[in-house]
Amino acid sequence: MSERHPVDEAFVAVARTLVAGDPGAAGDPEPSPVDDRDVLALFRAQALSRHVDFAARWLQARGEGFYTIASAGHEANAAVGLVTRVDDPALLHYRSGGFYAARAARHAEERPEAATDAARDLLLSLASAAADPISGGRHKVFGHAALHVVPQTSTIASHLPRAVGLGLALGALASVTDHEWPDDAIVVCSLGDASVNHSTAQGALNAAAYLTHRGLDVPVLFVCEDNGLGISTPTPAGWTARTLQALPGIAYVAAPDPSPGPLLTAVRETVDQVRSTRRPAVLHLSTVRFLGHAGSDVELAYRTRAELAADLARDPLVATARHLVDQRVLTAEGVLEVYESQRAAVVAQAERVVGAERLGTRADVMRPLTAPRSQRSARPAAVATTQEAGLTLAQAVNATLADILATHPNALVLGEDVGRKGGVYGVTRGLHRRFGGRRVVDTLLDEQTILGTALGLALAGALPIPEIQYLAYLHNAEDQLRGEAATLGFFSDGQYANPMVVRVAGLAYQSGFGGHFHNDNSVAVLRDVPGLVVCVPSHPSDAPALLRECVRLAEEDARVCVYLEPIALYHRKDLYAAGDGLWTSAPSSDGDAGRRTRRHGSGTDLLMVTFGNGLPMSLRAARELESSGVRSTVLDLRWLAPLPEAEILAVARGFPAVLVVDETRASGGVADAVVATLARAGHAARLGSVSSADSLIPLGPAAATVLLGEDEVVAAAAALVGAPG
Repeated sequence: MSERHPVDEAFVAVARTLVAGDPGAAGDPEPSPVDDRDVLALFRAQALSRHVDFAARWLQARGEGFYTIASAGHEANAAVGLVTRVDDPALLHYRSGGFYAARAARHAEERPEAATDAARDLLLSLASAAADPISGGRHKVFGHAALHVVPQTSTIASHLPRAVGLGLALGALASVTDHEWPDDAIVVCSLGDASVNHSTAQGALNAAAYLTHRGLDVPVLFVCEDNGLGISTPTPAGWTARTLQALPGIAYVAAPDPSPGPLLTAVRETVDQVRSTRRPAVLHLSTVRFLGHAGSDVELAYRTRAELAADLARDPLVATARHLVDQRVLTAEGVLEVYESQRAAVVAQAERVVGAERLGTRADVMRPLTAPRSQRSARPAAVATTQEAGLTLAQAVNATLADILATHPNALVLGEDVGRKGGVYGVTRGLHRRFGGRRVVDTLLDEQTILGTALGLALAGALPIPEIQYLAYLHNAEDQLRGEAATLGFFSDGQYANPMVVRVAGLAYQSGFGGHFHNDNSVAVLRDVPGLVVCVPSHPSDAPALLRECVRLAEEDARVCVYLEPIALYHRKDLYAAGDGLWTSAPSSDGDAGRRTRRHGSGTDLLMVTFGNGLPMSLRAARELESSGVRSTVLDLRWLAPLPEAEILAVARGFPAVLVVDETRASGGVADAVVATLARAGHAARLGSVSSADSLIPLGPAAATVLLGEDEVVAAAAALVGAPG
C-alpha cells in the first residue's frame, strides 16, 4: 500500500516540523488538564481510524472494498469513545470511526481475553466479508455487540428517535424494560450538522426536550459532528449552534477546539452531567471533512483549492500530536512512530481482507429476515381469557390489549390519544386507568417519534405496541419501519432486534367521515418492506387470536408486526341485516388460530379471496350470487405479508374460478400478488380480480365513485363463472 493521500502527506510533514522546535515545545510545558495516557490513547485511536480510511480506498481500487465514506477529519469523536463507558449503548453517525477505535481499545484494556481488533472489524465491514462481526457481510455499519455499539444505517438522522426511546428505557420507563445495561448507563447518539435540519432529527430532539420539560429522565448524549457541509452544500456559519442552543431543557456544550485539553475536558464534563442528572445534552464538536463526502466525490467541483488547503490546518490529529510534543509525552519522532505503527497494523489487516469470503447465496443474505430469533428468553405465552360474545372489533381489540398488558409486564401501549382519551375510536378506552401512564403512554403528535421511541424501548427489552392513528399518517414515519425497524436484525446478523406490534387504524369505507387522510386504502408501503409482518383482522372473532399471534411473533421471533385495523369495521355489529349481530364475536372463539387464512362458506363454484372490508363485502356478494345458482366460498387472507401462499394454493386447488376482492388501489395492491401466486403455481382456474381505483379518496359521497363496491364484486364474479349478473 505505497500510495499516499495528500492528507496523509500533510500530517507527516507537519509532524516532522515539530522536531525542528515548535514554539510550544521550548521550556517547561504548561500544565495539562488531562492525563497524558488518555491523550496517547486518543491519538492511537485517531490514527487507526485515519489509516482505515486510507485502506478503504486501497481496497476499493482493487475491487475488494465497497464503501468509502470516511471519518477522516472527524476524529475528535474518538474523545467520546474514550470517555464514555463500554457499556453505554452507542448509535453512531457514519463518520464515527474514531469513536469505534477508541471504544474497542478501551474494551481491550478492560477485558483483554475478549478483545476485538477495531481495524479488522472495520475492514471486514468495508469489504463486505462474511466474517464481519456485526453485519455478517451485509453492509458497512459501525457496530459490535460486545462494544454495545448498535448498528445504524446511513439514512439521515433516522436513528435519533430510537436513541430517545432507548434513553427513555434507561430512564423514566426503566421499570417496564428488561435490558443488559447498568442503571446509570447513558445513550450516545452521534449525527452530522446537515442532519440537524432533517425532520427526523428535529422531531427526536424536540421529543427529548419535551420529555425533559415533563421532568422525565432521558439520559441521551447527542454528539453533533459539525464539518460545515451537507455533501456539497455549506452550512451557514452559526446556524447549527443557534439551532442546538434553542432546544429547551437540553444542555448545550460547544467543543470548538480539537486540542486534547479542552476537547477531553468538555467531553468528560458533558458525559458526567448526562450520567448524573439523567437529562439529555448536546455536545457540539467542530470537525473538518477530509477525503470528500465519499470516494466518488470531487470536491473541487464545489470547493476552492484554498478552502481545501485551509482545512489541513484544522486536522485533529495535528492538534493531538502537537499536545503530545508540547507536554513532552512524545518527541516528534515518537508521534510519527505511533502514527506509522497504526498504519502498519491497518495495512496488515487490509492485506488479510483481500479475497475474504463473502455471502454467496440468497439464503445466506436473507437469513436474518427469514428466520430471526430474539436474543432474550421468550416469556410464557399469554393465557387467553374466555372470549366474551357480542363484542365489536374495537371491543375485541381492547379486551385483548388488556389481556396482553396483564400477562406481559414488559408490554406497553403508546401513541397519540391512546391514554386518557382512550383513542379516537375508543379502542384503548380504560387501559390508562387500569394500567397507568407508564404502560399506556400518550405521545407527541409525531409519528416518527412514536415509532422511533418504540424501537428504542424494544431494543431495551420492552414489548411496545405503538399506535398510528391513521394509515395515511404512517407515511410521515415510513422510514422508521423501512430504514430502522426492518433493518436492525439484517445489519446486525440477528444480534440485535427491535420486536414490536404496530397498531394502525386504517383502510377506507368510513361512513359520514373521511377524505384521503382518514380513508387511506394503500398498503403498498407496508407490503414491500423485507421482514415486516402485516396482519389485517376483519371479524371480531379473529381479532384476539391474530393480535396474540403478532405478540408471539414479536416475543419469540423478534418480528416487527403491523396489525392493520379496518376503521369502518370497528363498531359494526351486523352483516346482512340490521340486528343480525353476525359481525360480533362468538363465545370462546379462537379464530382458527392454527391457520393463516380462514374460510367462510362451503360453495365449490367460486372462491373469493379477500381481506379487511372486502370480507363482509364478499360475504354479502356471495349471498346475492346464490340467487343465480353460484355457490361460493370466501377466503379471508388475514396476513398480507408474508402472503400465506401455501394456504392460498391449497384452498384454490378445488375451485374452477378464483376472484380476488381487493379494497386497496389497483396499482400496488394485494390482488396482483395473489393472482401471480396462483399463476406461478400453474393453477388452471379462471382468475380475476377487482380493486379500488388508483385515486385519492375524496370527502363525502363521492368516495363511493373510486372505492370498490359490492355491485362490482357481484358483476365480476358472475362474469368469471358465466352466470347472469
